[in-house]
Amino acid sequence: MNGTDSYLRFLQGDTSALEELVRAYGDSLTGYAYCFLRDIAAAEDVMEDTFATLIFKRKRFTERSPFEAYLFRIARNKCVDLLRKRKRETPISEIIGFDVPSQEDTEKSALKRKRDEKIFECLQRLPENYRDVLYLTYYRGFSADEVKRAIGKSKKQVYNLLARSKTALKQILVKEGITHEDL
Repeated sequence: MNGTDSYLRFLQGDTSALEELVRAYGDSLTGYAYCFLRDIAAAEDVMEDTFATLIFKRKRFTERSPFEAYLFRIARNKCVDLLRKRKRETPISEIIGFDVPSQEDTEKSALKRKRDEKIFECLQRLPENYRDVLYLTYYRGFSADEVKRAIGKSKKQVYNLLARSKTALKQILVKEGITHEDL
C-alpha cells in the first residue's frame, strides 16, 4: 500500500482513501503511541488525533520523505504533547502500569507475554530518542532514511543512536536477568 497515493487521493476528495490509510496505519500508530504513553486508551486517542490532523489541516504532503514517516512524526508530536500535559496534571504513579495476562492465556503465551512486558519495561527506561530509534527500526521496520525523517536527525545520528540504544537496552536487560536465550 502506498500511503502517499492514498493521502493525495484523500486531498482530492476521495474519502475511501482515508479509510485505506486508517486500515493500513491505525494499529501501527496505536502501538507506537502505546510505547510512549503505556495507556491503550490514550494511544488510541493519539491515533485518532493523528488522522484528525490529516483531515482538518489537509497539509500538502511533500514527497521528500515517506508518507509513513510523516504520519508517525505527527503521532510522536501528539504523544509528546500529551506527556507534557500529563506531567503537569498527573502523578507518575497513576500513569505507569502493565496489563496482567488473562486467565485464558496458555502457560506458554503467558510466559512470552511476561517476557515481552519485561522487555517493554526495560525499553521504557531508555531516553526518549533511544526508544524512538529502536521502535521505528525494529517494531516498524523503518530504514535509516525513514527513521531520520521521522525523528529529525541525520542518518549518521540515527546509526549512532541505534548503536547506543542497543547497548543501553542490553545493559538494562542483563541487570534484569534477561539473556539472549530468553529472547
